[in-house]
Amino acid sequence: MSKPMNKKEPSYVVRPPTAVLTRGFDPALSLGSARPAVFRASTYVFASPEAAERAFAIALGKQPPPPGERGDLIYSRLSHPNAEILEDQIVPLEKGARAAAVFNSGMAAISTIFLSFCAPGWSVVQTRPVYGGTQHMFNTLLRPLGIAIASVGAGDGPGLDKAIAAARNLRVIYLETPANPTLMMVDIKAAVAAARRHPDNPLVVVDNTFLGPCFQHPLELGVDLVVYSATKYLNGFSDMIAGVVQSKNAQRIAESLVDHPAVRRVIYPSLFDDPEQIRIRDAQCDFPGGIMTLDLRGGRRAAFDFLRSLKILRDAVSLGGVESLACHPRTTTHSENSPEELEEAGITESLVRISIGVEDWRDLQRDIREALDAIG
Repeated sequence: MSKPMNKKEPSYVVRPPTAVLTRGFDPALSLGSARPAVFRASTYVFASPEAAERAFAIALGKQPPPPGERGDLIYSRLSHPNAEILEDQIVPLEKGARAAAVFNSGMAAISTIFLSFCAPGWSVVQTRPVYGGTQHMFNTLLRPLGIAIASVGAGDGPGLDKAIAAARNLRVIYLETPANPTLMMVDIKAAVAAARRHPDNPLVVVDNTFLGPCFQHPLELGVDLVVYSATKYLNGFSDMIAGVVQSKNAQRIAESLVDHPAVRRVIYPSLFDDPEQIRIRDAQCDFPGGIMTLDLRGGRRAAFDFLRSLKILRDAVSLGGVESLACHPRTTTHSENSPEELEEAGITESLVRISIGVEDWRDLQRDIREALDAIG
């Protein structure tokens, strides 16, 4: 039979910092451990054949569990103690969320959304650029399955509105904002309004990896689903406290690099000069975030020389960690894109993406400036 939750719950609504440390975990199910144990088991024993039948019925959505109970564990691919605890604890982080589902990777989460909601003959409207793996999935998986993909540049509000209105059998509108790596922003509320006007009532999905639930809250703007690569700002929950520190570090550094002769442009939300991008930033972002992109003078050679000269920042992909990282998106994170897609998205040879961590900002600033000075 399904197991009741024995943990006592407060009679009032606790705040998110408390909820992420307490939700979903019953010490009675972990031999009294004060914090969740790491469960290494892949399969779980049923009390009876009837219990097994009921557990599968609940896991597969054939019947709901009774209030206050959850179904027995089955197999780690379907249900796992640590995954269930994590899903419960993510919910209070994302304002407006009712439930969460965790996956083994961000791309597993993204592909599950499309394979769950789209079928041959349906269509998708996406903003560009998006993460290279996402674009690769659109091109090599969804299109061959007969799912039409319409692409609109991030920040092109009228173009997005027109593409949504023109789409037929529209199932998903997929927004990545800020865009990776150009940081172009999409007006989420306007996209939601366009979706609600469409007769197909498509889902609006936002990849919120770049800002995370600290700095942007898409569900409160009417979005249906929010997706993350949890190895970024969500990683381990304790990194959430570092989010504001990263943002302050990044803003100080980005604004100090504007006049460096090796830099053509610093791309960072506090430095936007386009009125529409400024309007969107102010309307839907609490902080400018910890990611910046440098457009260097001298193309790939300058970008590679810069990366080779860094001492504190590491030449590695990923972002949102407590450590600072830098990469060349055109040859790494977005290298699966075609040359045409890269050009359309503005991902040039001269772009370097930087994820600012929680080191002392003055040390990071000096490391970046010295690496810029070293460009031939």
